[in-house]
Amino acid sequence: MTTLTIQNKVNGDSVFNKLSFTSALLIFVTLIGIVLSLIEGGWPAFKEFGPGFVFQNVWDPIGGQFGAASAIYGTLVTSFIAIVIATPIALGTAIFLAELTPKWISIPVSKAIELLAAVPSIIYGMWGLFVFSPWFSEGFQMWASANLVGIPVIGPWFDGPPIGIGLLTAGIILSFMILPIMTSLTRDALKSVPNVLREAAYGTGATPFEVITKVLLPKVKNATVSAGILGLGRALGETMAVAFVIGGANRIETSFFMPASSISSTIAQQFNEATDPIHIASLIGLGVVLFIITFFVMGFARRLLRKSS
Repeated sequence: MTTLTIQNKVNGDSVFNKLSFTSALLIFVTLIGIVLSLIEGGWPAFKEFGPGFVFQNVWDPIGGQFGAASAIYGTLVTSFIAIVIATPIALGTAIFLAELTPKWISIPVSKAIELLAAVPSIIYGMWGLFVFSPWFSEGFQMWASANLVGIPVIGPWFDGPPIGIGLLTAGIILSFMILPIMTSLTRDALKSVPNVLREAAYGTGATPFEVITKVLLPKVKNATVSAGILGLGRALGETMAVAFVIGGANRIETSFFMPASSISSTIAQQFNEATDPIHIASLIGLGVVLFIITFFVMGFARRLLRKSS
């Protein structure tokens, strides 16, 4: 009976290992298939324009000239703005919910934050266009135009018409979208730290600020960076919310108030209307560029995470 039980366990483990390997292989094959199909669809654009497709700041469907530089610029700038805004807010919120507030407050607030992650991106886009943009135009943009334009270095960032849409607006909306996942992951990481570490720190006379900054945050550093990586990945590929508020202008501007474009929003706005084969190939080529950017950004972030471990 014992031998039969052991044999059944061995057979079960073998089946489980094979199913796990098959699942992993299926994901890898699917990824390779997506990459190959994108390259095949975008190859006419890369063949037609060469390296200029990536570095050329021209997107003219009527003239048949296409370059991805403006869309790449908009994607990177809006994602950077989103991460810069969301990271300190997510970290502060996670610390407050995990360490500084009673459960009767932290539990419902945490649930509400998690529900925000389920809000469709198009809702964020509509809210950004119809609610946030008018307020942003009449409030911050008017104030910045009057007070920040003359400051060296950063002044050109705010030298633009206060129309409410543009790079900065898109970056802020993206920060709202990535905040829930970053906050939830960081809060869960803080909750997972054993209480004995807190008690030992408090026992030595440490203040709450010292416990958080010198004991807890170093322990959850990798989890915090991972949360940032996931947030950045969503920001790089977000489509509908950005399409509503970025403006759709295919040019590179220094001012964050000016309309711009991103890779994903350009594809979403133009793909259904594209009829010229080179136009379609260029839009698919944008997808290839976005995939490569995301791959290298995530790989670089993972490399930094391994080095800091």
